[in-house]
Amino acid sequence: MISVVFLGAITGLGLFVSIWALVPAKRSATAQVAQIDAMRARGQFGAPAPAPQSVREQIGYRIAEFYARMGWQQRSLRADLAVMERSWQEFLVTKLGLGALGFLFGPLIFGLIWLLGWHLTPLVPIWAALALGGLCFMLPDLEVRRDAAAKREDLRRVIASYLDLVSMNLAGGRGLPEALMSAAEVSDGWALRRIRDRLTDARLTGATQWTALGELGTELGIKELTDLGAALTLVADDGAKVRASLASRAETMRRREIAEIEGKAGARSQTMLVAQMLLCAGFMIFIIYPATVKIFQIR
Repeated sequence: MISVVFLGAITGLGLFVSIWALVPAKRSATAQVAQIDAMRARGQFGAPAPAPQSVREQIGYRIAEFYARMGWQQRSLRADLAVMERSWQEFLVTKLGLGALGFLFGPLIFGLIWLLGWHLTPLVPIWAALALGGLCFMLPDLEVRRDAAAKREDLRRVIASYLDLVSMNLAGGRGLPEALMSAAEVSDGWALRRIRDRLTDARLTGATQWTALGELGTELGIKELTDLGAALTLVADDGAKVRASLASRAETMRRREIAEIEGKAGARSQTMLVAQMLLCAGFMIFIIYPATVKIFQIR
């Protein structure tokens, strides 16, 4: 009887929380702006957007619209997806699909255990479904954040070299816009390609290139690019100050990178030291144990 009452209470609480989360409350300005952005992405006004072709894309757009209506921004996650060059709608569909699979996998395992003769309480499949569903729903977030952090480290290394190239182009007599574009054309790597594409878009739209770099830093979550755009905005008219600022920033980024590498190397050295100590302790136990048994006649 207690189990039935407890199960009913949990079910009612879950339904109440679900309804409370799905029914939007009084809409804030942030939610309204997010809905306008979603409508613009769908092409409901302004320039038309490409219509979704597959069922997966349609589901993704519907989920994105729901997020916009609820005012769920998740800016850091969107920045990670921008670094990975993945679609926000595709990511939401993946989360929903994995969550549904995890939710169904718990009762399936319970059914197999029931067929084997292990009669467990009915609360087990419910908790297993909720736990596995929530875990699978969060797995794409963890994967994206891990991969995005690795790509941001690569981008920061490229930015330091890019600033040196821009400084050398300025020393050669080129203007700042030409130096920024010329330095971005030395390689076809993904990092410089993103910078080059943003500078090209800025040239076509008439925006300043340092403003475009700041916007790219905000989109990708790279503070160094955002600060670079702000600094170039202040000293764009003075070539000597620009060269000095870029050289100083490149040197600071390299020193920071070296410090991070040394810190990681130190942490790994400590980990290896602990592993070696555990190995030595196990070897000493292996040697001392027979003698201890012999002396104390342990049987």
